[in-house]
Amino acid sequence: MSSLVSSTSAFLSDRAVLAVTGADAETFLNRLLTQTVPEADQTRAAYAALLTPQGKVISDLFILRDPRADDCFLIDCPLVLAPDLVKRLTLYRLRAAVTIDDHSSEWGVTALWGDQHPEADAVGFADPRLPAMGYRVIGERGEENTGATGAYHARRIALGLPEGGKDYMFGSVFPHEINLDQLHGLAFDKGCYVGQEVVSRMEHRGLARNRVVPVVFPDGFAASEGIEVLAGTLPAGHLGSVTAGGKGLALLRLDRVAEAQAKGQPITAGGVALVPHKPDWAVFDFPISTPKA
Repeated sequence: MSSLVSSTSAFLSDRAVLAVTGADAETFLNRLLTQTVPEADQTRAAYAALLTPQGKVISDLFILRDPRADDCFLIDCPLVLAPDLVKRLTLYRLRAAVTIDDHSSEWGVTALWGDQHPEADAVGFADPRLPAMGYRVIGERGEENTGATGAYHARRIALGLPEGGKDYMFGSVFPHEINLDQLHGLAFDKGCYVGQEVVSRMEHRGLARNRVVPVVFPDGFAASEGIEVLAGTLPAGHLGSVTAGGKGLALLRLDRVAEAQAKGQPITAGGVALVPHKPDWAVFDFPISTPKA
């Protein structure tokens, strides 16, 4: 995998790889995840999440069929959550004919973008969230160069893609709040899954007033990650990832942003003005169309 690393590729050392194998693997995963898993004749990956019964995101993840083995699905998920995900999936297994294994000590994930493509024999897939994010490749974990991870995160931030642990806390947000409904992470035409009733209610009643959105600091100097965002004088969310160029992501209450903008009040973080804007790919309602400074 090391031959893939360049300015348009990065080994993601904070990602884990799980394998769910067995005759019941497809049915088992479809009962749990927010998106339909790829069918037997599909080489694509799905973007999905595992939720609590209350509809909160335990983890988002990518899932694909392993082309090297029958009845095996590979899960690309946050490394820090891998042990807990194995435990949770095992608890849900009951009598299903599946085995759940953590291969994170052996396998890792590399992101490719720009003109980079997976090699013909690689276990790779197009990022199902946005074509501009390129590809992801699962391969052997080794002494990888992680120096390009900054470029990877700058790209996802510029595109408005949140990441758990950086832009929101796992277990504290609903799928709509991190835009899974906009990024192909929710299937509204599949059977029941854990947390589905809450997701469906939010979708049909339009209850998602909080959203992760890109922000720009016009002066080029970003506030500290994690700091509270104010809409006028009211708390409106928290700042997530930021780049050296004054761009970032924030989980915001859009109704409070709208009220402040209507009154001509600033949106600030740590006393520094910021401008939230709607991602190009988003179709949710946004308070005021604001320029990308």
